[in-house]
This record gives sequence, C-alpha cells and structure tokens, in this order.
Amino acid sequence: MADELARVQQYEYRQNSNLVLSVDYSTTDRRSRDEPTGEVMPLSRDLLRGYKMGDRYQKTGVPEKKTSKRGNSSKNDLKKSEMVLEDTSEIDRVYKPRTQETRNTFDVILAFIQEALGDQSRAILHGAADEVIRVLKSDGMKEKEKKREVNSLLSVQMSEERFALLNNLSKKITDFNPVEEENRDNVEDIDETSGVPVQFDEEEDLDKGNVAFEVKDDDEKSDDDDVGVETFNEGALKTADLADQGSVAASKILRPQDIDAHWIQRKLTQLDYEPMVAQEKAKEVLHHLKVSTDDRSCENALVLLLGYDQFDFIKTLRQNRQMIYYFTKLRQAQPEEKDAIEKEMASVPELKAMLSQLWEVENEDVVATEREKKDQRQQRRLAEAGGDAVAAASWAQSRKVLDLEELAFPQGSHLMSNKNYESIQIPALKPKPFDADESLIPISHLPKWAQAGFGEIRELNRIQSKISHAALHTDENLLICAPTGAGKTNVALMCVLREISKHLNDDGSVRKEEFKCIYIAPMRSLVQEMVGSFKKRLEPYGLEVGEMTGDQQMSKEQFMLTQVIVCTPEKYDIITRKGGERAYNQLHLLHDDRGPVLEAVVARTIRQMEQTKDLCRLVGLSATLPNYKDVGAFLRVDDKYLFYFDNSYRPVPLEQEYIGITEKKALKRYQAMNEVVYDKVLEYAGRVRQILIFVHSRKETAKTAKAIRDACLERDTLSKFMREDSASTEVLRTESESAKNLDLKDLLPYGFAIHHAGMTRVDRTLVEDLFGDRHLQVLVSTATLAWGVNLPAHTVIIKGTQIYSPEKGCWTELGALDVMQMMGRAGRPQYDKIGKAF
Repeated sequence: MADELARVQQYEYRQNSNLVLSVDYSTTDRRSRDEPTGEVMPLSRDLLRGYKMGDRYQKTGVPEKKTSKRGNSSKNDLKKSEMVLEDTSEIDRVYKPRTQETRNTFDVILAFIQEALGDQSRAILHGAADEVIRVLKSDGMKEKEKKREVNSLLSVQMSEERFALLNNLSKKITDFNPVEEENRDNVEDIDETSGVPVQFDEEEDLDKGNVAFEVKDDDEKSDDDDVGVETFNEGALKTADLADQGSVAASKILRPQDIDAHWIQRKLTQLDYEPMVAQEKAKEVLHHLKVSTDDRSCENALVLLLGYDQFDFIKTLRQNRQMIYYFTKLRQAQPEEKDAIEKEMASVPELKAMLSQLWEVENEDVVATEREKKDQRQQRRLAEAGGDAVAAASWAQSRKVLDLEELAFPQGSHLMSNKNYESIQIPALKPKPFDADESLIPISHLPKWAQAGFGEIRELNRIQSKISHAALHTDENLLICAPTGAGKTNVALMCVLREISKHLNDDGSVRKEEFKCIYIAPMRSLVQEMVGSFKKRLEPYGLEVGEMTGDQQMSKEQFMLTQVIVCTPEKYDIITRKGGERAYNQLHLLHDDRGPVLEAVVARTIRQMEQTKDLCRLVGLSATLPNYKDVGAFLRVDDKYLFYFDNSYRPVPLEQEYIGITEKKALKRYQAMNEVVYDKVLEYAGRVRQILIFVHSRKETAKTAKAIRDACLERDTLSKFMREDSASTEVLRTESESAKNLDLKDLLPYGFAIHHAGMTRVDRTLVEDLFGDRHLQVLVSTATLAWGVNLPAHTVIIKGTQIYSPEKGCWTELGALDVMQMMGRAGRPQYDKIGKAF
C-alpha cells in the first residue's frame, strides 16, 4: 500500500516543480520587434527619404500581349478542337441575344419551340427558333402567310392564341438583324467550300523573308467589325491530306504573277466603286504606297482615302505594300522603263527574291507553251500521216495511270446520292457452306434428360449444333459471340440442363437444394422475358424460376426455394455464393457505363472460386464483340471453348444501308430525316412486312409515329398499312379501347404503335403481343426492344445517331455496338428471307 502511494505521489507538481526551468520574460521579447502587428502604420521617414511627390510617376501604354506564332497557332487549334467536340458550330451560326431582356425572351421562345419539336438537340432548337424569328420579322409576308410558314417549320397546327403569343414574343427581340444573319450564312457557305478560314495575326508582319503572302477574300468579315458583340468562330472540318491543305493555302496566297497593271483598280471595282472613281482611287493608292515610310503611316493614309469599311483590303495593301507597288509599276512600264525598275527592285533583297520567282514562273510558262505547240505540231503530223494504229499509239502515250484501288468502293457496297442525303448500301453476306463433318443435331440425339427442355423444337440450329457438345458434356467456361437472333438463349438453357444432370436421382427427380443457376440480363424487360421462357422450358423438371430487378424483389425464403434466378447486374450483390452456374447475357455492355458493374460481378465470382475452391461455371453470351479474345481471357475461357460467329451465320441475312443527311442547317437536317424515314417506311410497308423504328427519347416515339401517320393521311397512303376489311383492323380497334396510354390509344387503329419503358407493363405487353401476332405494321420504340424483348421485324430504321446522356448533360453519339444491336433485330427467321436495316 505504501509503495502504491509513493508511486502516485511522485507525479504531483510539488514533487517535480524544482525540475521546471523558468524564463525571465523581463529580459526577453516574446514577439520580434520588427514583426508587423496588423495595425495601420504610417510610412517611416527612412522609407520616404530621397523622394518627392511625383518622383515615381511614369506614363505607360497598355502592355502588348507577346505570344509566339507557334503559341498562337496551338491556341487556335485547341479552340477549334474544343468547338468540334462540343458541337457548338451550329449554334454559333444562328441568332444570339445580346441583352438580358432579349435573352429572357429568347429562352421563352426556345421553350415554346421545344414543346412543339420535343426532346431535340440544342442545335435543332436554336436553328428552329432562328427560322421562326426570321419569318415573324419579315415585312413582306402577311399574318396568315407567317402562320402557315411557322406551322410548316414546326410541323404543328398552331391555334390563333398560341401564334399571337409567339408573334408578340418575337416583337420583343429587338437585336435581331436579318442582314447580319444572312451574312453569317454566307460565311458558312464559304467555309463549307473552301475549308478553314485564313486567320491574320500581327506576327505575320515579322515574316518579311517569305515570298508568298496570305490574302483574305474580299467578302469575308473581319473579326473586329462588331465591337461589343459576342464573337463566333466558324470552320469546316476537313478530312484531307497535306496536299489538300496545301492547295487550300495556295488559293489564299498573293503571288507576284497575280498582280497586273490594273489589279488595284479591279479590286476597287469589286468593292462597289464606280469604274471612273476606281481608276482615280487606284492612282492615289499607288501614290500612298510609294511615299509612305512605314506600314503605320501607309495604313492611316489608306484608311482616310478608302474609309474604315474597306479595312480588309487596306490590310492586304499594307502587308504587301512593296510587292503591290513595284509589280504594278513593272506591269505598267514601257519596255525601256522596265530595266530601271528591275534594277531598283534587285537592290532590295525581298523584292529580288520575288523578281526571281516571277522570272522562274514566266520561264516555266514559256517552256510549257513551247511544249504544247510542239505536241500540237506532232499530233497534226500524225493525223496527216494517217493510220489509226499510229493515232492509237499516240493516244496510249498520253494516257494517265489511275489507281483503281483508291477509286473503288468497299467490296459489294455502292453509293447513292440524292438531293438531301447520300446513302451507302452494303449487301447481305451469303451464308457460309456447311463443312464436311457439320450437320444439324436433332433433339432426339441429345441425352434423354435434356430433351424435355426443348419442347416442340425438332433440331438445333447451326450455331447451337456446334456448341452443344461443349455446353451439355463439359463444365468448362464458355464465351459465345453470335449475331442477334441466333438462338443464344438455347445455349444458356443447355448449360442449365448440364448443371441439372449432375443433381438427378435414379427416378428422374432433381435434388433442388444442391444448386442454383444465375442468369444476368442487362434490362428489366429482358429479365421478364427470360423468366417467362425459362419457366416454360424448365417446367418438366419442377424447378422454380425467380426474378430480381428494381421492380421485383425476393424474400429470403423465396430465394432459398428458387433454383434459377434471373436478375440485373446491380442486383447481384445480394446473391450468395450458393450459385453453381452463372450465365451472363449481353456481355457487350462491358463497354458501356454499366460495364464496370458487370466486370466487378465477374471478378468477384472468380475471386470466390479461388478462395472457396467451389467451382462455378461462367457462360458469356454476346451479340457483337470486336475484342472477344480479351473478354474470353477475362472470363478464364480456354481458346477451345471460345466461339465466334460473324454475320454470315445469321439465320436471316442482313442488308444494311447507311444514310447521311447533307443539309447544313440543323432544322433542315431534322426535317429531311423525317422525310427519309417516311419514304423508307412507305417503300417497305404492306405485304405482311413489319417495320421497327428506333428513336432515342420517349417523347420522340409518339411524335415520330404521329408524323408518319399524318403524312400518310395527307398523301392518302394509309391503305398500304391497314385494310378496312382485314381482321387486324377490328382487333386493333378493340384493343385500343383498353390501352391506358393516350398516344397508343390514338395510334393503334391505324396500325401504328409505340413502346418505351415509361409505359405501363400492361400496355407494353399489349404492344408486344400485337406486334408478335403481326397485327401491327409499324412500331416506334426506344432501345428497350433492341437490348431486351425479342421482337424482330423485316425492316429496322434507326432515326438519328445522337442520344441524350443525363450523366454528361449533353447529347452524345450512339456507339457502334448499339447500332449493330438495333440492326440485329432486322429479319424474322420464320417469315423473311432477308432483313433490311437503315
């Protein structure tokens, strides 16, 4: 006890106070004397000594921004690349409000336009708003004509109240200048034909050693014309080689041989000067070019003479002052005066180089002229000598060698050019002939325990026959890449049957509690379809099939009693390690935003197998995978069990056509696209041909379907889709009364329908059944049908290649794999000999 008390007391302060070192603060400063305290202090006398008020005053101008030519070009290139990536070039070409009031009004008009056109990209909405404002502000049109034109632009029938509201809004747009907008369109046309516009920098004046000088076209606007207005950059994206770029640059270069005696006078005439005035002005311009001592004085004199409106021409004169003056005088001089002028030019190094270039060109022209005359004389002699053989030999000598490989189209395809669009057609691939040892396997040749799962199917198709041995008689991991509609789901069924065979009793019953099979599908609609398919196929075995999606949950008891679970990748986290078989459908989603989820699922499964030594078979099913070998390595698939089938294995050959709209303005492109869709629908409508149109927003489904129906009513072509006396007409009229969706109720009697994930499950099922029974002719859908429900059609049309991405907040391009997946729905194995995709 005493020891414990002594141990506690040794830490008391009085026991240790003599060990603490104390500091005498009277002799030290805690803070440095010259350390600032933060208080406002006057300047000391020492700092101000030697200076008087105003001694430090100096007069300076605005500092010039010094950048190298290379730095400027890289910055410009970066700006152009950003513009191309953000796709703002279309918006830059249309009206932009300049004040807060007009900006607010323009936003209201944009909302008005969006309500009429639906969910479209910014370029289309801005282009439509620009066209509507232009029509409403035109003075030469009456109110009825304006309303008719606006209705035609927006493809709607606007009421008087709505049109009056839109008209009043346009009157509040006070900074719309039709002339300026027209000039902007003209600049756009120039850029489209001549490529990237030439840019002028002040650093060009430093390159005095160059012989060639860049000249801007007279009708191009200067960037400095509109002070205080939001600037815009325009450029045409050219996919050309260096030779093409060189030709574009060459067309912008002022060369000595281009300048003749009347070059200045001709340019002034192009600037709307009268001929007599242009002649007098040309003399004065030549005088100023001669007497000016430097570029600045020359520019000031020319501005006073010609005015600020001709600043581009003045800039050209200033940059090429000496070349224009001396070569104009040289062309105007008499033969005896030319020697003196040439001697004077030879004394200046820069002009001497230009003069040498001019002589070389003239000598080349003389040589070319002599050569041409010599060829003509030779041809004349050959013709006089007679003889077709000699003439033919002469023609053969003058032939040009053409590289046919560069001129040829891709094999089998051909290009068709129309007024508003160009199309490239790719014919269908011919099916590959059967190998000597290849044949279709009848269901009766399969093991007895597997035959009950195929129902009424008599034989496996070509792809299933090749995979049947690996699926039914081995436990190896598989990766099957085959076209859409090739029967990959039956391959998954064979793998499930293989797992069932390992848990069969002697009497044929299944030990259900020993295994689980998990089928992962990308979308809820496909999950629902696969659940229905597996329930029907596995009913003879007494297995339970369950669904796990965002809509459908399973309790723990249900989970334990279920042998086959169909779920989405996101729901895999609640699947236990009890699974004995996993089939992954649509592995081409690995490239998508959901790819990491599916990738994590596979990686976690492989990790569990390594830890628990509990083997699990992985089966990957995919429609299109360009890097299938990499995915196979990721799934631990042996090369022997990696199956890849190209489009020649399709049950129905696919004919493809890619259509590119050539209109420049976004609104005209949108209208031309609607017209092309109508033409293609009309071309393949009727005769039990069904058409599937993919669009990329839910609102666009109803809008596109109604637009096609209205166009058919207007042009009296509706009889191609629906006959009055047919049984389908009565079926559609009856079923339309039970539809909940108002747009669907309106469209069904005409043989049109829509399908998207925003509809109720009852309406979606109704549309799928009617389309599957061939009562519907045209179905407009989102990508749900491409990735999910198996509803093939004779013709597939993909309207547009841009889809809105909520994550990025902008419109993005469809991936190539998405397009191929949608095209894969073309061709019905039981009805069509060939499928068509646009």
